Amino acid sequence: MQLIWFRQDLRTTDHSALWHAAQAGPCIAIAIISPEQEKLHDDASVKIQFYLRQLHCLKQQLNELNIPLIIQQVPLWQDIPQHLTQLCKLLSIECLHANIETGANEELRDHQLQQLLAQHHISFKQYTDRSIFPLGSVLNKTQQPYQVFGAFKKQCYERLSIQLPACFPILEKQAKIDSPLFISLAQVDLSQLIQNDHIQQLWPINEKSAVEQLNQFIRQDLNTYKEQRDFPNIDGTSTLSPYLNIGMISIRQCLDALFPHGFFKIEHSGQQTWLDELLWREFYQHILHLFPKVSKHLPFKSSTEQLQWRSSSTDLTAWQQGLTGIPIVDAGMRQLMQTGWMHNRVRMICAMFLSKNLLIDWRLGEKWFMQHLIDGDLAANNGGWQWCASTGTDAVPYFRIFNPISQSLKFDPNGEYIRTWLPELSHLETKRIHDPYAKYPDDMQLDYPRPIVDLKASRTRAIQAFKALNE
Repeated sequence: MQLIWFRQDLRTTDHSALWHAAQAGPCIAIAIISPEQEKLHDDASVKIQFYLRQLHCLKQQLNELNIPLIIQQVPLWQDIPQHLTQLCKLLSIECLHANIETGANEELRDHQLQQLLAQHHISFKQYTDRSIFPLGSVLNKTQQPYQVFGAFKKQCYERLSIQLPACFPILEKQAKIDSPLFISLAQVDLSQLIQNDHIQQLWPINEKSAVEQLNQFIRQDLNTYKEQRDFPNIDGTSTLSPYLNIGMISIRQCLDALFPHGFFKIEHSGQQTWLDELLWREFYQHILHLFPKVSKHLPFKSSTEQLQWRSSSTDLTAWQQGLTGIPIVDAGMRQLMQTGWMHNRVRMICAMFLSKNLLIDWRLGEKWFMQHLIDGDLAANNGGWQWCASTGTDAVPYFRIFNPISQSLKFDPNGEYIRTWLPELSHLETKRIHDPYAKYPDDMQLDYPRPIVDLKASRTRAIQAFKALNE
């Protein structure tokens, strides 16, 4: 008997571990919910609910393949090795199959599990699935990991040009498995955990919806993706990140849609730009695997650990609640709170405002994003924050600091995005909405806070703080 452990890969189509297990013999499946671990990892409640809803859907999909899905609860990951080993012994499992996860805690858990299973002569096979290439396999000529995205991307292009990763064939239904043991196992009742709220309605579940969204993006938005992706008022991005994050759709399916002819050929700038975004996701996964310190609240650039961050709970709270007096920042933070998602350009603006203009430790922003993002992913979120804070690999130079007003004028020129999320400013004319108090400093009628920081002075302060590291 084969056991498949579903983790961040909640689908039946193009699933590495599931396909390999099915080739080896009759299968059953397991999913483990770890609520205490979720708290330790700052997983957003909206992300957890999204996961649980798709897990419920997965159970039905697996049932159609005659693969029973056991759903159990183990509060902390450190207890999973013992729990799964006992389950494998109880069910006479020959081999446990799972897709590789990266992160210090994930890799430690799986290493301990492998050792424990081996003591009982049970195999544990793990497969590349979340990433395009095996983690740690994209190396330079001296067999060292790339720390600059451009060089990493170049080698990825070369490898993709040789062969695109193929999706796995559709699985056939297996013979039905009847076992009284399944009935006796303690299982989680998902109906008691799933909550329905307005945010969940924004994010439909099931594999079919995710594939339809991918195909619609390729058909309608890919050609203009390069030109439109930075404008938050335009629906010009794929918004597939929540689906990729919990594995409702695979990275191979994305590449398959991007290169429908089955070979690597860049035909237009939109296609290349979206591919590069997928490769940024890939890059940060490899960084997380090869440099585990970044998953331990440490900066990639060790020298920046000495940077003198400001401590201001007032400024941090204003940023978190979207009350900084900088409209584009506040619009982004309120979009996050109301939808569980934020446009990527605005994520960069908000992150740089906190880490540079407010000079508040980027880790506090990283934590807040993880606590509220439906697509919260350690590798991507950490990589993005360290890029903006100039503490990460291949990060933006510390002296390059976005002016949020300039960014707003450039990427939301008519103020449509700001009006959507800041209704108290919706009546303002376009030339004023980006910086309401610039020409009207004495306006007492506006129900909106004044800027909590001077952008020019705070930029100088940030540059001086980084320069001090080299003195």
